[in-house]
Amino acid sequence: MQYFVSPYNKEAKLKFPKNITIYDTTLRDGEQTPDVCLSPDEKLEIAIELDKLKIHQIEAGFPIVSSQERQAVKAIANEGLNAKIISLARTKKSDIDAALSCDVDGIITFMGASDIHLEHKMKIGREKALNVCMKAIEYAKDHDLFVAFSAEDATRTDLDFLKRLYKKAEDYGVDRVHIADTVGCISPNGMNFLVAELKKHVKTDIALHCHNDFGLALANSISGLLAGANGVSTTVNGIGERAGNTSLEEIIMALKLIYGVDLGFKTKHIQNVSNLVEKYTQIKTPPNKSIVGRNIFRHESGIHVDAVIEEPLTYEPFLPEMVGGQRKLVLGKHSGCRAVKAKLDQCGFEVNDNELCKIVEEVKKNREKGKYINDKVFSEIVKHVTGPFDP
Repeated sequence: MQYFVSPYNKEAKLKFPKNITIYDTTLRDGEQTPDVCLSPDEKLEIAIELDKLKIHQIEAGFPIVSSQERQAVKAIANEGLNAKIISLARTKKSDIDAALSCDVDGIITFMGASDIHLEHKMKIGREKALNVCMKAIEYAKDHDLFVAFSAEDATRTDLDFLKRLYKKAEDYGVDRVHIADTVGCISPNGMNFLVAELKKHVKTDIALHCHNDFGLALANSISGLLAGANGVSTTVNGIGERAGNTSLEEIIMALKLIYGVDLGFKTKHIQNVSNLVEKYTQIKTPPNKSIVGRNIFRHESGIHVDAVIEEPLTYEPFLPEMVGGQRKLVLGKHSGCRAVKAKLDQCGFEVNDNELCKIVEEVKKNREKGKYINDKVFSEIVKHVTGPFDP
């Protein structure tokens, strides 16, 4: 048995769309994290790892930004990956031309749709915005691109205008419309309502681009899928502007194990791609980060360790091998005899019961003094208790 989740999940009788697309924006929105700048080689390496995971689409970048960005996007597009390669473009001919020069399969073109964006950023009215967006969609479709249209700040946009905008985009042949929760301010219930309302007016695919300002990006994405959306934007490790985006590893594993929706991802590659993104972005993954944090499969508490040694799924919802992780038993203040005995066996030390109890006591004392019980410290403790000994 590789995992064991609550049996009550199945009792909810939830219904997801048959075909769900995950498009990853680590190389675009993820790179927009302050202080992050990826080289073309780094972007390509991450894209290759995402492709091993069997990601559906990779948003490789924003070509108009710079010549180096265009070089990176083009290299990814020409690498022969199985994933479809898309890039970002404003509703401008120059942006779309830059994308075309990179040989991408498609684009996401966007414009702020809320009144606050139109007034303070775009400085245009709703009708002008609508016309500009349609011209961009028409131009891109004329060049045989897959075209997604994203209404930026959609979750704070007037609903009637949003319906008009998406319906018009559909009339112009757009392949997918995106709900951008740009400042992460919608609730799961609100997302459910919004998607359901939009589904009454448009037949085209609806995707969700959620930010995590209130810690609701994953919940909002799942809620939107349950309401009928069939696409989700993600980033590895949940990086991105401000609080980040919907975490790729979280939604893959939540859908697969909690909701029973297996999208065919090769989950054993999750830890590798997480580590690679952490390395190149220099954004340290929190130790308690869901799925990929270093503490997810580390155990110290004596009660937990005793059970995990007997049956790992007592304190793990799934085995670490599923995501390319590894279990580790950590010695410290809360360690008991069984954990220490397991460590002794691992290191090749043989002790009697009295010595074992003394070693457990010394482990606790050393940790409370501020020492981390690594292999060197543990060996010193054992030798202190038993005398010099070569395993």
